[in-house]
Amino acid sequence: MAVLSPIALPLALHTRRNALRLAPAAGEPSGVAGESLSGQPLRLLVLGESPVVGVGVDQLQLALAAQLAEALTAHLKRPVVWLACGENGITATQAKDRLLPSVLEQPFDLVVLVFGVNDTTHLTSLARWQASLVAMAQAFKAKGARVVFSAVPPLQHFAALPRLLRQLLGMRAALLDRRLRQLVQQVGAERHAVALEFSADYLARDGYHPSALGYRVCAEGLALSLMPLVRPES
Repeated sequence: MAVLSPIALPLALHTRRNALRLAPAAGEPSGVAGESLSGQPLRLLVLGESPVVGVGVDQLQLALAAQLAEALTAHLKRPVVWLACGENGITATQAKDRLLPSVLEQPFDLVVLVFGVNDTTHLTSLARWQASLVAMAQAFKAKGARVVFSAVPPLQHFAALPRLLRQLLGMRAALLDRRLRQLVQQVGAERHAVALEFSADYLARDGYHPSALGYRVCAEGLALSLMPLVRPES
């Protein structure tokens, strides 16, 4: 990818200057889904980049963490206590240094780590990418949490990017995702991907982040794939 940097970097800078910028969603970054249900609550943390802070929608209740909690509650028939801890534009290394210390002492049953887009666009080295993700996974596992990574999104489908940049970043995203497949086996975590059609209905008006429908469909798919990890009354 270093060979492609002279091409990718100017395209990325031009796109960044001219792209529509959406703010993170408003609202509380935590909540309880299925509060009226009985049973031991599942304690869920979703940590990562812009989808965690709801870029693309107006309210955090419509974003990934809250929608995932709602979907899990519907399947588990028990409450889900959720926390969204994220930062727009953050890389995995930055999250390890800034976000991880703020939540590590809290008890969680399930941790979903959402990274890849910013490390792709920042051309993060594979070694640094792996080291940061491994460090976060091991820290949460040492606290007794199950750790799940979301797959690196296929940037070749991001309509806001110029075609050539989409192709270049799509190749880079695939490299990071292949490394992610390897490291989850190393640390005893899991990688989950959701097949989401990249149509206008699923994307926000910036053509880059999910819409409310995109978040909901993604959360429902992720919840289904997570069911083997969580028992209804565990």
